[in-house]
Amino acid sequence: MSPENDSATKILVVDDIPQNLVAISALLRRPGVAVLTASSGTEALETLLVEDVAVALVDVQMPTMDGFEFAELLRGTERTRRVPLIFLTASASDPTRTFRGYEAGAVDFLHKPIDPHVLRSKVDVFVELHGQRRAMARQLDQLRAALRMNEMFVAVLSHDLRNPLSAVMNGANLLPMLSTDAKVVNTAARIRTSGARMVRMVEQLLEIARVRGGRLELHPVRCDMLQLARALVDELQSEGKPIDLTSDGPPDGTFDPDRMGAAISNLVGNAMQHGVEGSRIHVHVDGADAARLVLRISNDGVIPPDVLETIFEPFHSSGPQGRPSGGLGLGLFIVRAFIAAHGGAIEARSSAVEGTTFEAVLPRHAVVVHAPAGILS
Repeated sequence: MSPENDSATKILVVDDIPQNLVAISALLRRPGVAVLTASSGTEALETLLVEDVAVALVDVQMPTMDGFEFAELLRGTERTRRVPLIFLTASASDPTRTFRGYEAGAVDFLHKPIDPHVLRSKVDVFVELHGQRRAMARQLDQLRAALRMNEMFVAVLSHDLRNPLSAVMNGANLLPMLSTDAKVVNTAARIRTSGARMVRMVEQLLEIARVRGGRLELHPVRCDMLQLARALVDELQSEGKPIDLTSDGPPDGTFDPDRMGAAISNLVGNAMQHGVEGSRIHVHVDGADAARLVLRISNDGVIPPDVLETIFEPFHSSGPQGRPSGGLGLGLFIVRAFIAAHGGAIEARSSAVEGTTFEAVLPRHAVVVHAPAGILS
């Protein structure tokens, strides 16, 4: 085996005749392309275990281990099984041998004497493909590194924002106790409202970091979906929007109450924010099917079709006509992630006649699916 530059694209030539190795090496070697040589199948296997090659040119008729046996051993190892093989043979064309070669994993056969132009053209195809694979692998590594950095940044930033936000909220709650001045009370109320919105944004950023980092953990317990929805509806109704809560069938199941509570809160809050002013919001828990639970949140108002298509994508406005929400546009993305983690699915429907409905379908007893790490899609 001859040493070559590690940055070059490598080709392996396997032949027991030294003159053939020299001739083929001289033909194929050029800037950016290195030729490795081996005089036996055993030496070639040792080379392939440590070197990444674009293609291997293998003489079929070698002593001790012929090209077919070499190919079979190559395909038996995970690291080497995908190396493209071109067989070189001095034998006359034989359909049986050709079939055996392709069955062993060859991508092509070349008969000696070999046409230099044909050989170089065929090898160039695999050199180019190998270069493209290496470039894609580098890009993937860069994207993964950037994603890890972004997720770390979001997690650290969100965590560090909590302490000053807590101080702001505590101060806003304390102000009305220290003064009865109407301006002070109103200012404190605005601070509380803004602070609460910021707290929701911070929580969403943390959830995004967990989802995209593959660290979303569920803790399913036996729960009553109707009771959970009622508690959240009672809390949200204090903001003045009328909400109707109804149910069918037994509402009990096994799920993570914190995650599902956040999903219900996001969906109802979305309906409160984007529904038609003065209209009622309808929340329905459907447990009629013994195998599943269905949650429907409906409100008046229409989401345009182009917005509806990407409604669950991150950093996205879900309001009618793309009306800004004042948030990060992460709520529905997080809802979908929570429901998918339970083994369920959610869809949105909207029309001028029926208004807008979000329908989440979950197995009654959660099938926990861990959210994969990846790039926001």
